[in-house]
Formats: sequence, C-alpha cells, structure tokens
Amino acid sequence: MFPSVRSVFQAVHVQNSSLKHGWNTISTSCVQGGKKNYLEAYQDYADIVIPERPKLPVLPRVPILPTNVRPHKMQKNLKFMRGPEEVHNALLHEQFGIMALTGGRLRFSHLEVLRLKIGKKMDPSRMFAVWRVDSPWQPVTKRGIGKRHGGGKGPIDHYVTPIKAGRIIVEVGGKCSYEEVQPWLSKLADIMPFRAVAVDQKYMLAMKKLEELKEQRNINPLTYKYLVMNDMCNCRHWVKDIDKLYFGKYE
Repeated sequence: MFPSVRSVFQAVHVQNSSLKHGWNTISTSCVQGGKKNYLEAYQDYADIVIPERPKLPVLPRVPILPTNVRPHKMQKNLKFMRGPEEVHNALLHEQFGIMALTGGRLRFSHLEVLRLKIGKKMDPSRMFAVWRVDSPWQPVTKRGIGKRHGGGKGPIDHYVTPIKAGRIIVEVGGKCSYEEVQPWLSKLADIMPFRAVAVDQKYMLAMKKLEELKEQRNINPLTYKYLVMNDMCNCRHWVKDIDKLYFGKYE
C-alpha cells in the first residue's frame, strides 16, 4: 500500500518535536564524538560555486521611475497576497532558505533586517545568499493624523512587496549544512510580518510527500472541496470567493 509517514522522514532527523506554527523543525546535522560536524551533512561541494558578491545587495526603498513619470497609486489588490505561490515556490540551489507560510506584505525595513542579519551571520568565504523577492513596488497610501476626509485618495506613504503562501523569500547556500544556518534563519523567519519558516531541500520534499499522503489516505468523502463544488446546503451563497478556488486551504 502507501508508505507510512515515518518512512517519509527516514532520511530526515527531527530535532525538535514541538510544533512551531504548525510545522516541525527539521535538522540534517551529524554529531560525532559529542561535537557537531557542520560539514558532514553534504559530502560533495564540488558543484557549489561561491559568487563574486556573496552577500545580499541593497534593494531600493521606492521604485526607480523616469523623471517625467508621475508615481501612480493603486488599490489594495488583496489578490496579490491570497492563494498559493505558483512560481517562486522551490529552492533554486536546493539548499536552504526562508519560506512564507501565509500571505502578507514586506516593507523596506523587513528587507533591511534580513540583509543586515544574514550578512552578519554568514561566512562570505564559503556561503552566499540571494534574494527571491522583488524590491518594494506596490504603493500604499495613508492620510496624515487629523486630516479631513474627502478630496480623493491620499498621498503615497510607503511601498511594499506582496507575498503569497509558499513563496521563498531569501535563499542561503554554499559549503555549509542546515544545522549551521538553521538557528539564525529561524530567528529571522519569526520576525517576519507573516508566518514563515526556515526550510531546506529535504524539508520541502518531505512536506510535499505528506500533502500527497493526506489526500491519498483521506477516507471522509464529505470534504470541504466536495461540499463547495456540489453546493451542499446552498453553501456557495455564503462561502468566500477565495474558498471557491482553494476550498479553505488559503486565507
């Protein structure tokens, strides 16, 4: 029959059994003689090339526009944060990174915290980091305190980068193991304005396998998807529009 959940994690060592944001913290370290050997998890580093500039570059605070172009204003456009990420949802270097679990918005201050902390913690001689998100581009308007309402849309206050669930925010790689980068990647994931988690390639493959096992082993025919698609009890009149697409999986 189908493989057990335990067999999915045979090659993965679960370091902390406590649940954090609904996810397990997975480690791939090797311990020899009571000391952690960070270079033992990945034996072959021949295919890893450290770029000339391994640290994260500074992203612009506002979009760079021509001098004759007026900055445009936008609506909230919550569709940019709802649903799953379908493009940037995998690790390109197949090593480590920070993944968003829910949708949200990143401001320039959040990107600067990531850049400064990662640049301080990582070793540039054998590690590198790359951005997986764009610089802030969506304008957010705000009226000043005490301003009278009316008179059209307010002025632009700042710019943000919308993020969907499953989006890889930043990627870290090089001649290092997950045990070495996981402590400070997890701390950076905790200070994000939305739920995020530090991941590695084994973690993402295991989570994908678990999602498939959940669908295969489900014995309840009356799932949320079945109820909405068949309009049971006239539920399509009161469920949200996003639930008609993702069936309660994403907010």
